Amino acid sequence: MFDPQESPRVFGLAPGVDFPAALVDGLRARMAGEPPEAMARVELIVNTTRMARRIRGIFDTGPACVLPRIRLLTSLADPVALAQLPAPVSPLRRRLELTGLVSKLLDAQPDLAPRAALFDLADSLATLMDEMQDEGVPPETLAALDVSDESGHWLRTLEFLKIVQRYFGTGEEAPDPIALRRLALEQRLAAWEAKPPDHPVILAGSTGSRGSTHRLMCAVSKLPQGALVLPGFDFDMPGPVWEGLDDALAAEDHPQFRFSRLLGELGIDPTTLPAWTGTPPPSATRNRLVSLALRPAPVTDQWRSEGAHLPDLTEATADLTLLEAASKREEALAIALRLRQAAEDGVTAALITPDRMLTRQVTAALDRWGILPDDSAGIPLQLTAPGRFLRQVAALYQQGLTAEQLLALLKHPLAHSGGDRGIHLRATRELELHIRAKSWPFPQPDQIRAWGAANEFGPWAEWVAECFCQPPLRGTQPLALWLSRHLDRAERIAAGPGADTSELWKKAAGRKARAAIAALESEAAHGTDLDARDYGDLFGAILAKHEVRDRDAPHPHLLIWGTLEARVMGADLLILGGLNEGSWPELPGADPWLNRRMRHKAGLLLPERRIGLAAHDFQQAVAAPQVWMTRALKSDDAETVPARWLNRLMNLMNGLPARQGPDALRQMQARGRHWLALARQVERPVPSAPAPRPSPVPPVEARPRRLSVTEIKTLIRDPYAIYAKRVLRLTPLNPLQRAPDALLRGILIHEVLERFVKETQADPAQLSAQGLRAVAAQVIGDPDTLPFPVTRHLWQARVARMADWFAATEAARQAIATPRHYEARGKTEIAPLGFVLTGTADRIDLDADGNAHLYDYKTGAAPTAKQQKTFDKQLLLEAAMVERGGFENLSPRHAVRAVFVSVSATPSEVEAPLDDLPPAQVWAEFEQLMTRWFEPDRGYTARAALVSEADIAPYDHLSRFGEWDVIDAAVKEPLT
Repeated sequence: MFDPQESPRVFGLAPGVDFPAALVDGLRARMAGEPPEAMARVELIVNTTRMARRIRGIFDTGPACVLPRIRLLTSLADPVALAQLPAPVSPLRRRLELTGLVSKLLDAQPDLAPRAALFDLADSLATLMDEMQDEGVPPETLAALDVSDESGHWLRTLEFLKIVQRYFGTGEEAPDPIALRRLALEQRLAAWEAKPPDHPVILAGSTGSRGSTHRLMCAVSKLPQGALVLPGFDFDMPGPVWEGLDDALAAEDHPQFRFSRLLGELGIDPTTLPAWTGTPPPSATRNRLVSLALRPAPVTDQWRSEGAHLPDLTEATADLTLLEAASKREEALAIALRLRQAAEDGVTAALITPDRMLTRQVTAALDRWGILPDDSAGIPLQLTAPGRFLRQVAALYQQGLTAEQLLALLKHPLAHSGGDRGIHLRATRELELHIRAKSWPFPQPDQIRAWGAANEFGPWAEWVAECFCQPPLRGTQPLALWLSRHLDRAERIAAGPGADTSELWKKAAGRKARAAIAALESEAAHGTDLDARDYGDLFGAILAKHEVRDRDAPHPHLLIWGTLEARVMGADLLILGGLNEGSWPELPGADPWLNRRMRHKAGLLLPERRIGLAAHDFQQAVAAPQVWMTRALKSDDAETVPARWLNRLMNLMNGLPARQGPDALRQMQARGRHWLALARQVERPVPSAPAPRPSPVPPVEARPRRLSVTEIKTLIRDPYAIYAKRVLRLTPLNPLQRAPDALLRGILIHEVLERFVKETQADPAQLSAQGLRAVAAQVIGDPDTLPFPVTRHLWQARVARMADWFAATEAARQAIATPRHYEARGKTEIAPLGFVLTGTADRIDLDADGNAHLYDYKTGAAPTAKQQKTFDKQLLLEAAMVERGGFENLSPRHAVRAVFVSVSATPSEVEAPLDDLPPAQVWAEFEQLMTRWFEPDRGYTARAALVSEADIAPYDHLSRFGEWDVIDAAVKEPLT
């Protein structure tokens, strides 16, 4: 295939050239005239499975021929030689072993790192170990580093590095895949040196960023029939710039740095590198522009000298679009619109971005049109239905069952999937309503069983109690035991009562989860003992290593690629998304072991390596036939910074007015604004007139005939709330886990005061602040009553602060009258209207003359006398009900006193103004008020007289408050 030559054989292909297609064209051209079987002797080494698949596809669509032997960089070992090497251990086993070793080290030396960092440390240590194996750096090299100025940190690092010492060299430990790959490479290189192959060996598509790959590329280039084909080689960069890329610390982030290092070692002048084929790039002038824009920082003065010689930039950027969206959501929607257009036109389009959040947003936006793109990364297994289900089951072992955990699992589509889902969903709904009504923050098995027996869901409730209501597991257990218990519980929850099968392990995601767990089961013996939380973290992290793809469902022409897949090319339109600093390029990850200078001394990869690779990917992608470059101006309300390459390109163009650079840039942005306008049009809501302030007028017969005294205040201040609650019969749902709010505090403090007063009647010696504190400790301090430790202490302290005041004033109250009735229920009817007023008095005392004294406890501020006269008529109405005989077993002569007892932070007594408003007058005014509410044209106006505009009413969302304001006139709406 190649003519003999003494120098290494290296070729390049310019950015933008369809690399697989040009590679095949060059092979066919060089094999022209050779017998058909000659192609079968060609050994073609590529770096990714996608590249290999694309090359095979191009051969299949061309003239019939024998295929070359296409191999991956990761599988170069000779099968015979491979059999002589030790079998490698799986990466999972190595990770489990490292987790156990790091755990033991942290147990022995807790000051090295927090326990919460266990899995992160094991992961990063495994990554460092792989890198050391790949770069051929033994632990002795790290130990010999001069770190006199960082001795404290380095001593801690060495403690961890001692862990991996055992995995290097020829010890008893089996090699991991990276180490085996290095051993296989050394065998292959030794065999080539002893007897060079006489068949063509071509390594194509790699940049040589890894040490082992770099060694292989050097060896292949020197074989008699060996050759390298470099992707995205910059033929426009002048010699002096190439010469300046010799310092890794200064030039590692340049897109051509790896080629410069490779060619320098091979003794090849980059300016004389031949092209693999004569295939021109889609736009040679655009390549020149991008090459100049990406020059290293020390030579950016060449922008002025060389920029003046560039051709008209309007033509060079005619197929470039720059889209600068206001937000990431807008960016995603604009990209989705362009992909939809490509699908309608039958054009192959690919979104390239390392920003996984952006790809998910684009996928979600395409879903509105029923389009599913082919995402090369798939869906992370932990985010699939089986992944979420299994992680939720694992969390059950960590703490007592909460209402949220229970209902989240019961409502999961995989729960009870082996039986009748209809019955299951109905039972779940009824149980949820009961939990909300009874406020069970931590449902207990006896409670669930009793509810099931009372509602004909006995077997289902028994299944829930057995599967969900197990106590948390304390202490450590072997990984294998954790897995066994976890899977047994998950399968029982997934199957349902009386069923043996479920949907858990079915479909692509279920099969992938089953395979991942099977691998974990096979290696569980190498894991360490874990507690429930550590096991849950480990299980979730292992699921996160896997992805699920459905190759049949996605659209064949809409692709989502990572930056590595972009090297395969083959799309008519490339959309480079998320071009912001921190997204593309991504920020280098934190390295807890070695800083930048130490890495350079040890011969390990620098953090800038990833930036340089991303720069090379950008240079290749931006040279495609048609390109979009997109970014969001803001992310999470924070200003973003354009990616450094995009920023350089824009600055260069703005600085070349003689070459029409600013005009070309404005045209690129104008093309982007067109699609942004379409995206905004899609998102623009349909014009709708704001709702008026409602004042519904229901039929008289539909109006409430029974209200409590506390609801009269609501009827006056917010009639719409009474309409929603009593006419529409809508009641807000209680939260699943009732927070320790003011309502719950009021209920418990009421119980404390009632019990305290009763005890003082039985034993007057208990009438003391100490006695009140003791009762508070019994009621509020009960964990079953208030399962919030901090809140228990706070509320008991609140009672303790007002205990002295309450005990003193209670003695005065009991000196006036004797407590007789607690939580007394009463009702009084307005016969002509058929209306009944109900009420519950917290406490009614009777004095020696048979007169009633009413008390109502308030944990907040008590209403003033002025407020009671106009709005808050609770005690006034209760006094009127007392005098009208509304309370059974109570026939006082008069209601002579009614008092609000406020036990807030500033306790006080506020008397109802019975002298100004006698009970008879109160009742007469109340009858008049209710008579008016039964007038046919009377409307229930929303927020009629709330105390403050900032007050939140429970039915504001139903009345669409916000579309109207309290200054708007209410619009009556007669209802039938």
